[in-house]
Amino acid sequence: MTTSLGTARDAPSAQPNPPAASRAFRPDIQALRAVAVSLVVLNHLWPIRVTGGYVGVDVFFVISGFLITSHLGRELFATGRVRLGAFYARRVRRLLPAALVVLAFGAIATLLWVPTISWPRAAMEIAASAFYVENWVLSALSVDYSAQNDAATVAQHYWSLSVEEQFYLIWPLAMMLAWMAARTFLPARRRAAVAMMLAGIGIISLVASIWMTWSSPAQAYFVTFTRAWEFAAGALLALAAHRVRFPRRIAEIASLLGLALIVASALVFDQATPLPGIAAVVPVLGTLLVIAAGGTGVRLVHERVSTLRPVQWLGDVSYSVYLWHWPLIVITPFVLLRPMTTLDKVGVVLATLVLAWLTRRFIESPGQRWTWLRSSARRTFGAMVAGMAVIAVLSGGIAWGSAMDEQSRTVAVDAPTAEPCEGPNAVSDPARCQDPFAVPAKVAEMGERNAYYQTPDACGDLLPVLEAGDERTTRVCDYSDGSAAATDVWLIGDSHAQQWQWALFDMARERGWRLTISFLGGCPPAEVAFAGYGRDKSTAKNERCMRWGETAAAHVERERPAYVFTSSFTRKQLVDDGTGRPAEMQYAEGLTAYWSRWTAAGSTVVVLGDPPFNAAVRDRDCVLLNASDPLRCGVGRDVAQPPDPMLLAARSSADPDVIAFDPTPYFCDESLCYGVIGGIPAYFDGDHLNVEYTRLLRPFIEEAVPGLR
Repeated sequence: MTTSLGTARDAPSAQPNPPAASRAFRPDIQALRAVAVSLVVLNHLWPIRVTGGYVGVDVFFVISGFLITSHLGRELFATGRVRLGAFYARRVRRLLPAALVVLAFGAIATLLWVPTISWPRAAMEIAASAFYVENWVLSALSVDYSAQNDAATVAQHYWSLSVEEQFYLIWPLAMMLAWMAARTFLPARRRAAVAMMLAGIGIISLVASIWMTWSSPAQAYFVTFTRAWEFAAGALLALAAHRVRFPRRIAEIASLLGLALIVASALVFDQATPLPGIAAVVPVLGTLLVIAAGGTGVRLVHERVSTLRPVQWLGDVSYSVYLWHWPLIVITPFVLLRPMTTLDKVGVVLATLVLAWLTRRFIESPGQRWTWLRSSARRTFGAMVAGMAVIAVLSGGIAWGSAMDEQSRTVAVDAPTAEPCEGPNAVSDPARCQDPFAVPAKVAEMGERNAYYQTPDACGDLLPVLEAGDERTTRVCDYSDGSAAATDVWLIGDSHAQQWQWALFDMARERGWRLTISFLGGCPPAEVAFAGYGRDKSTAKNERCMRWGETAAAHVERERPAYVFTSSFTRKQLVDDGTGRPAEMQYAEGLTAYWSRWTAAGSTVVVLGDPPFNAAVRDRDCVLLNASDPLRCGVGRDVAQPPDPMLLAARSSADPDVIAFDPTPYFCDESLCYGVIGGIPAYFDGDHLNVEYTRLLRPFIEEAVPGLR
């Protein structure tokens, strides 16, 4: 029984060059597995070098469609039915033992080494992976702006295994349905009827994939129905394999062209390539060409390499290689307490291969041969449920451990008291505070107590104003004790405005303000032609951002607050008005359009410049992994703090009521920007500030605003 990520090697046929239909073992497919898993591993370890290695997953999906349909087709066309219980039981015995063992390892490793801030998400993803719905969890999280900054978990790579298992669940049912329909409508063309139905599924899926990759790219990458066409492509080749007979020369060209398409995709594609839409056709077509060429029954030129024992061995253990490589990549830096070097990455590769061999030898193969399980599908499913239950208990333990740390999950209400050389104070008085960037962090591990998105009790529930679709964005944090004469203040923007809110909460508490906060993740509060943030460049999302921005601008204008604090991640938020003008120019025009409306209404606009980049320029866990030597996290100022369109617009504004606060001096010296300043970590996650550091910046913000000094 075969799968795309590994195979139980049956004995090769005794015929020297058997036809494709009769060959129980296909060395060309085994070599394809080796290529595919190598591309994935290289992409995960060296993403800048093998930028598109993720296409290895697309190769696996096509192989799965081909092999499973070949197996199901033989049974269906010979007997008129598929023994579903036996089929699913074989899938369980083949895939689950190794998958559950690696998940158990990942759960235990998470408890031992991963920071507690990552435990809740890890618990959820480990459980989702055990039940093969990880792809749907990641799809749901991809639309959660704050979740996009979470660290990768040990189970994240199970999304593709989840897609594959869902295919295994549905595909035999689809083939049986087509067969039964053919008995009524096309009794003489049953194979053709099955092929037409599978082709229909593939076409619908491909159209959905292209459309969703354009409209909702973040979700499209993970959901099952955008990937079904890749399985269907392999399935159609399996049904047509008995008719595909390339002449040798054509087979040589097809196989080499196919390999070239796969490798070219891996080297040319990158994170900006829209997948799995039309671009995925390239590696899919390449895989189909290699498989079709290998079915001719003649020895091809690439087999001088592809049939070598190391290549075949790697294909044989490819499933376990895929399972092990990712948790080792995630865990190793925390074990070493430093980012991985090239030598460390080579060590991860070697450890992956050793663990894959051990898993294949002592878990995968015995699991398939164990007579006690093979003799009863009921026992197999019972063992499956028991194994899943164990993983559920482990993931529940992780979630419980995170919940028990409740005290560290709440931001303290009272503002922190800074020592003279602590946090940004250390930078503001260099004569008194020596080496402000070299002081190790007192607490390097971030927890919920450091989370920028928490709100105090003074903030009410989200209000039904300034809604973006069905998402509410606005709260009122009333520190005025109900005074009608209270000063009204607004903080508005995306999560890069939200990261400043605790400095504003402290100001509001001290001054008795009525503070309104309004945030929409990934959306700039500016009159611009917004073109998307990150991978999410969907037209619907862009239009929602622009509608929210205009509604918010008009609402603030009517409210006439004394101060409007605002910020946005404009360096990563794309704008394109079709004129070809630089983004800085478009932002300057679009931002001042709103600011001038607010100042004309009597408000003072305070623009909070964006802090230097964090995870975009250094390892996101650099501070934690270099706790004793924070200087290792220093990054060139020109790289970490490129021009900020929002700050540039504020500085160039002729409006005296537009005030700019530039935080750069509190993160950087003349040449480098740092992750720890005065013994306080500056960042909570990949690109948001640590609440403690934000609150310590409050006096410097007040100093920049004349009315608050």
